[in-house]
Amino acid sequence: VASICVGAFTLAEAGLLDGQRATTHWLATDELARRHPAVDVDADALFTDNGQILTSAGASAGLDMCLHIVERDYGVAVAADAARLAVAPLQRTGGQGQFILRNRPTYRTATLEKALSWIEENAHRPLTLADIATAAGMSSRTLARRFHAETGQSPIQWLTGVRVRHAQELLEVTDHTVDRIAAQVGFLSPSNFRTQFTQTVGVNPAAYRKTFRPSPR
Repeated sequence: VASICVGAFTLAEAGLLDGQRATTHWLATDELARRHPAVDVDADALFTDNGQILTSAGASAGLDMCLHIVERDYGVAVAADAARLAVAPLQRTGGQGQFILRNRPTYRTATLEKALSWIEENAHRPLTLADIATAAGMSSRTLARRFHAETGQSPIQWLTGVRVRHAQELLEVTDHTVDRIAAQVGFLSPSNFRTQFTQTVGVNPAAYRKTFRPSPR
């Protein structure tokens, strides 16, 4: 296998990823993009393959990448045998987006701490931009500007991320139905919840629960 499999930061610093798609562990994707704007950072990918240069998103994603290399170079039958020997799926459902805890309460900014704490405690309510602005003691326009500058998101995008994180936690630790969880975390309808969750996490709520709350043996 004539491929280079080393860290994305090392490759980027050497200029080998300029104009190329790449990934790394989700905790470091923002930093990779900040340091190397010429790199097309895919924060959701488990691995990327640009021909001779591959990048992966962590230890288990490295196994996904290795199985991909075997399949690419020797065919799916050989790769399937390798996957069985490794006791691993040949291809995993979804990307690394399902492992990310979004908009965590530990996130702090100088001007938004009050607003972020309030959203964390009230995300289950049917909130509007005006509600968040009032709680933050700002105009809606000022709030939107500061959110974009300090988080890269709008207030409503941040709110959705918090709701999705709360839903992930409930999917992991409860047997509540998906519809019940949708209502508990603040989504107005189960269908909207499923859409927003899937777009954010990369898999639907049922698939997420299957991965992170397996059935008892």
